[in-house]
Amino acid sequence: MPVSELIRLGTARPIIRWGAPVLHTPARPITDFGSGLQGLLADMFATNAAADGAGLAAQQIGVDLAVFIYDCNDETGRRQTGVVCNPIVELPEGNSRRLIEFGEGCLSLPGAYSDLARPEFSTCRGQDQYGDPLQLIAGGTLGRCFQHETDHINGTVFGDRLSTRRRKQLYRDHEAVSTHYAVNWPAT
Repeated sequence: MPVSELIRLGTARPIIRWGAPVLHTPARPITDFGSGLQGLLADMFATNAAADGAGLAAQQIGVDLAVFIYDCNDETGRRQTGVVCNPIVELPEGNSRRLIEFGEGCLSLPGAYSDLARPEFSTCRGQDQYGDPLQLIAGGTLGRCFQHETDHINGTVFGDRLSTRRRKQLYRDHEAVSTHYAVNWPAT
């Protein structure tokens, strides 16, 4: 189903919090691109919109499948929306690798942010919602989103990339605002 339809049809689901095993285990590859996947994708778009997110991996709503959706701006400020199944991210190396430090958050640890250096651009390969191959190259929030969401697919949360001190501060920041995020947030 086209992304324009997926965005219109879903229902927001609760987002799983860090510590849940599904967020710390690599996801299973997508092999069935049928109606079940399309329904999941629609719910992922609805959940991401309700949470005001840039992207969402299926694991963040408790489904251990290798897929994420994105809805954010690229390096030119243009809004991009889409689906990546079975993603693989390639990052620049050597002289072409330029790191950008930016405040990053995660819908699975809502209300907490920490600066994290990531490559300015990334290439994401995978399949679209129909199973057709795709390759996307982006910078800005979108390029960071590709990296962040593919980390989720691989069982990594962005806090795993922080120093112990910064990770502890991130948890304290989340605790300070956690009452604003009910257990079934953003589905309420």
